[in-house]
Amino acid sequence: IGLSTDLFAIFGHAFSGRDLIMIGGGLFLIYKSTIEIHNKIEAKEEGSTNKAVINSMGQAIFQIILLDIVFSFDSILTAIGLVQNIYIMVAAVIISMIIMIASAGMISDFINKHPTVKMLALSFLLMIGVLLIVEGYRVHISKGYIYFAIFFSLLVELLNMRMRKKNPGKG
Repeated sequence: IGLSTDLFAIFGHAFSGRDLIMIGGGLFLIYKSTIEIHNKIEAKEEGSTNKAVINSMGQAIFQIILLDIVFSFDSILTAIGLVQNIYIMVAAVIISMIIMIASAGMISDFINKHPTVKMLALSFLLMIGVLLIVEGYRVHISKGYIYFAIFFSLLVELLNMRMRKKNPGKG
């Protein structure tokens, strides 16, 4: 259930199903955020003349669900060890996906209104992707460091947003 059984080894390092999912999820996050950052930078440099890539609603929902699975995979494995009732685990995952899909539009609007927040969010995704890959190699990094970095960066950005709101011509 925990996908912790080693499947194969490369150069003496064993990989389990959990490790492969973490590494794959990390690579996916790094790829998607790098492409998005590249597109944002190129669009600005070229005066926003690039064609915008329009994803279908189905593709967007699929990516949201895939990201939710990647982000919550570790939590799901922990829940398996804590809760004996499978219905509670399934309900928790479904409720979290519904909340995420329902709030995606509001969050998207806020991020599109504040481009520096979007770049910050993409940077967070890069950092989380690297963290997932490192954890896929069974190297533990305390999540407290990651949460602190995210909180501090968000605090600085909120201060910058407030400053730009007070002084619109200077920021």
